Amino acid sequence: MEKKEFTLTHEGVTYKMSDLSEEARKQFMNVQVADGEIKRLKMQQALAQTALAAYEQELVKLLPKK
Repeated sequence: MEKKEFTLTHEGVTYKMSDLSEEARKQFMNVQVADGEIKRLKMQQALAQTALAAYEQELVKLLPKK
């Protein structure tokens, strides 16, 4: 089985990870970690917004009728 090499494409140019400097590979990993964290935080935000909407709906039901 052939081993697939990881690549990075930026502005239409594809780079082999093995051709990048160690510092460039570290920065790539930093980008990956930051991107993952942003995705995780967006998911948490969506969950919190859903909970907020549910709490608001329940509060409206509990308000005294006028």
